[in-house]
Amino acid sequence: MLKAKVLLVGPRESGKSVLANFVSESTEGIGSYSPTQGVRILEYEKPNLNGNSKGAGCRFELWDCSGDQNYQTYHFPRTCFSRFETCWPALMKDSHGVIIIFNPELPSHLKEIEMWYSCFVQQQPLLDSQCLLVAHHKPGSAGDTENLSLAYPLNKIKLIHSNLEDDPEDVRMEFMKYFKSIITFIDESREREEMSIIS
Repeated sequence: MLKAKVLLVGPRESGKSVLANFVSESTEGIGSYSPTQGVRILEYEKPNLNGNSKGAGCRFELWDCSGDQNYQTYHFPRTCFSRFETCWPALMKDSHGVIIIFNPELPSHLKEIEMWYSCFVQQQPLLDSQCLLVAHHKPGSAGDTENLSLAYPLNKIKLIHSNLEDDPEDVRMEFMKYFKSIITFIDESREREEMSIIS
């Protein structure tokens, strides 16, 4: 079975834990808001996600990383957080993808996601295809944010809107598409590595 490590990062109260629970079908922490302290790792198995005939599934590790500034202090445009900066390499080590989650109704989140992208995507370095932006709409939100204008380089990354009240199955399908692309990337990387050993 393949293993994939995917980081969920973004500003405080953007919905990272809610989406991690939703995607992994976990009931942990359902209820009132409680900031994630440091990181929370959810394991999620998806058999036959890649649709190959071998029947190999994938075990995902979803790393739900805190965005709470009580646990970290950052100085934009510095490249990373100052207080927990020494922890980020351990979080990023061997990751296959990054999902940046933000609340599109908060202007501060739109600016902050540039810093998250710089820290967790550009510094690894990951390909843009290994990254997903999620504009998470909280219950009862009414703002028209479907036509977000994101600055370069964020405008190169796939952006999805999530609203778990109105269209939970659409959100689930978008995450499954992203996870399939991560599996494809892992498979192709392994094949290239095997071919380089053979050659």
